[in-house]
Amino acid sequence: MDHSFLSAFILLLLVLDPLGSLPIFIPIMRAVPKPRRKLVALREVGIAFGVLFAFMFVGDAFLRVMHLSERSLEVAGGVILLIIAIRMIFGSSGESAYGLEPGREPFIFPLAVPLLAGPSAMATVLLLASRQPDRIWEWIAALTAAMVVSGLTLILADRIRKLLGDSVVSAIEKLMGLVLTAIAVEMVLAGLKRYFIGGL
Repeated sequence: MDHSFLSAFILLLLVLDPLGSLPIFIPIMRAVPKPRRKLVALREVGIAFGVLFAFMFVGDAFLRVMHLSERSLEVAGGVILLIIAIRMIFGSSGESAYGLEPGREPFIFPLAVPLLAGPSAMATVLLLASRQPDRIWEWIAALTAAMVVSGLTLILADRIRKLLGDSVVSAIEKLMGLVLTAIAVEMVLAGLKRYFIGGL
């Protein structure tokens, strides 16, 4: 299937899913001092953009050098999401649901990778670049636009929290934990299915 700039932008936006990740963004950013929140948000979005931009060009070669497949990438991402989802639902004392120490701001994990630049986003930019390499500048522009939207969502996460309230955010977080569980299991099953049925 051939993509246009608009369809690639929409596809990347759906894969990045900034609105669906709000229940994850909000509690993580709440632990960051207010003066640093915007800087941290921009830094994490910039890192995620850099990872996806690089993967657009060298992703296929990297997978070949490491003897990895998109299937293994999909399964690994599913396992990580499953761990995060379980912690979101049941919580844990003295530890963030996302593997962060109390009072420590996020750096790369989990906002930049794997929430923004996750396995599905990596696979998407890789497929766009490999199937229609002559339109690479359109894919770069679509990725840039999608990351800008994600960055704005992350920067406004605290305002959204104030609008909804802590109890609603907590309830949404647990609900999204259930959704993430299903997504994670689906990713693992899809990866295993492609491995066993899609050929050796």
